[in-house]
Amino acid sequence: MQRTSPARPSPWLCKNARPDLPDSNRRAASYVDRILRGAKVAELPVQQPVKYELTINIKTAKALGVIIPPGVLAIADEVIE
Repeated sequence: MQRTSPARPSPWLCKNARPDLPDSNRRAASYVDRILRGAKVAELPVQQPVKYELTINIKTAKALGVIIPPGVLAIADEVIE
C-alpha cells in the first residue's frame, strides 16, 4: 500500500496573497484625519494589515497534484479555474 501525504494548501498555488488595498486606503485616511486634527505623527501607532486578498489557481494545483480543501476555496477572494 502506497502512503500519500495529507492534502494541504501550498503557497505556490496562490497567485496573489497581499493586503487588501481598499481596506488599507481607508485605514490610511483615518491616519490623515488624525494628523490634520493635530495628532503628533510620532505618537500614532503602527498598524499592520488586517485583511488580505487570496487568489488560488486551481489549474496549477491540479497540475501539481495538490488537493485544495473546500474550506480554503470557500475563503478565497478569487479562484482561477
